[in-house]
This record gives sequence, C-alpha cells and structure tokens, in this order.
Amino acid sequence: MDTTRFESELQRDGFLEVEKKSYGPNVAVDEHTHPYDVRALVLEGEVTLRFEGKLQTCRGGDSLTMAAGCVHTESYGPQGVTFLLGRRRK
Repeated sequence: MDTTRFESELQRDGFLEVEKKSYGPNVAVDEHTHPYDVRALVLEGEVTLRFEGKLQTCRGGDSLTMAAGCVHTESYGPQGVTFLLGRRRK
C-alpha cells in the first residue's frame, strides 16, 4: 500500500495523529500497552510483535492494527525499522 492511500484511510477511520517513526537495529521493547488504537504501515526494515499469544512479523509494505490496551512486545530487525504510525484516541 502506498503512503498516500494509507494516510487517507487513517483519516477516514479516525486515526488523526500521524507520524513517521524510526528505530535502530536489533532493538527490543519490553511488554507494554498504549492508551490508544494503533495502525502502522512499515516503510523499511521489519518489526516483530508478540501479542494475543502469537508472533507477527511485518516488513516493508505490511500494515498492522492493534487495539488500545493490547499487551505486546516489539523487536526491530537487523536493519531497524521505519514506519508510518496512526493513533486513534478514545
């Protein structure tokens, strides 16, 4: 999916806070939650998330959605990751 379409869908679906984020290689983020719904589009690199008892790896072009309060971990790949992130607050 291209970024223009992704951003349009974010706006349509109420994800009004949008930002581009990058993290370095091989970074692991311990278990945590967010007080908002998340929708992200991976632009470069990869991220692996563990939530709801499963692993999900997303690479360039993949998107993911996570509900507010979802307990999860994040691990960034050997090239790090850059993604476009939308937040929807309740």
